[in-house]
Amino acid sequence: MVVEENQNQMMASIAGDSTVTANISEEDEAEEETTTNTWKTTKELLILHLSKKLLHGDLDFRIEAAKEIRKLLRKSPVKSSARSKLADAGVIPPLVPMLISSNVDARHASLLALLNLAVRNERNKIEIVKAGAVPPLIQILKLHNAGLRELATAAILTLSAAPANKAMIISSGVPPLLIQMLSSGTVQGKVDAVTALHNLSACKEYSASILDAKAVYPLIHLLKECKKHSKFAEKATALVEMILSHSEDGRNAITSCEDGILTLVETVEDGSPLSIEHAVGALLSLCRSDRDKYRKLILKEGAIPGLLSSTVDGTSKSRDRARVLLDLLRETPREKEMTPLTLEKIVYGIAVQVDGAEKAAETAKKLLQDMVHRSMELSMKSIQHKAASCASIPDISSKSNS
Repeated sequence: MVVEENQNQMMASIAGDSTVTANISEEDEAEEETTTNTWKTTKELLILHLSKKLLHGDLDFRIEAAKEIRKLLRKSPVKSSARSKLADAGVIPPLVPMLISSNVDARHASLLALLNLAVRNERNKIEIVKAGAVPPLIQILKLHNAGLRELATAAILTLSAAPANKAMIISSGVPPLLIQMLSSGTVQGKVDAVTALHNLSACKEYSASILDAKAVYPLIHLLKECKKHSKFAEKATALVEMILSHSEDGRNAITSCEDGILTLVETVEDGSPLSIEHAVGALLSLCRSDRDKYRKLILKEGAIPGLLSSTVDGTSKSRDRARVLLDLLRETPREKEMTPLTLEKIVYGIAVQVDGAEKAAETAKKLLQDMVHRSMELSMKSIQHKAASCASIPDISSKSNS
């Protein structure tokens, strides 16, 4: 009886504890919800306060508000709605005129505020351009203040990511100023200028007019210094290819540029698949424009091994371009399609250069075997991929009969 009594008391105690725990949990949730609501209300009040300071305050108040906007957004989570709420509160229009203020602090603060408002928010990017930010940014890009020019370039980069802004930015005359940044900007300014030009090049309406021959030297210099497999190299080689495919002056510029063609050849050898694709395309543009002029220059820089590798390991475009370019680099008149005999002769010629005439036959045989083996591997992977794709497609005919 005593044991039963103790057990009952224990069960009652446990039940009581669980009730207390449940009550505490509910209190914690209610407290957390209250805290969240309080924080939301505080943030909304802060946004209204900042908007009023920008709209109605003097210059010092506006500078202070711009700095607070940047601080608020830097601390906000990635998916925060603060950017949209600030825009809805009308902070963008008063920030734009501050870009042309004679006060350097005002320019600096407004640039950083607008940059933070534009990041990860497509609507704000468009609203900032609609509010007239591009002409003031152009003015800043023409200044001798390296810090402000760097920020203005970053702003153009961010705004150019929105498709709706590209035509406006190009037609306003921004690209030539970005090209100047490639030569005279800070390291970060140069990187941002390349990315901004790459963004703008996606605008098909203006793509041919975005770049000119002046961009060749700084782009080649930057490509020479960077890692060939980097994302930056992919953008730089894409821009070089675009220039060489549209501009005779650009093609002339790369031949007078120290290590210009060599840098493209090195990119074919060491670049990422996309960098290789653009570098092969750039070399092909040269050779197609004037085979007699560029053929020896390309061969002189040792392009053949990298091109042969691209016919096997490259992207679909790289393989096609490399085959065409190899055909153009032959001494005999070009044919529509490279035959196995032609490829064998090219490989043998490379083997002679690498190991001498005595060992050339053996080396060429190994090279061809490696290429065939690699080609078979890629073909098998392609077949397996197609088979897997077909297996995943439902049998429509059997369903329709059932």
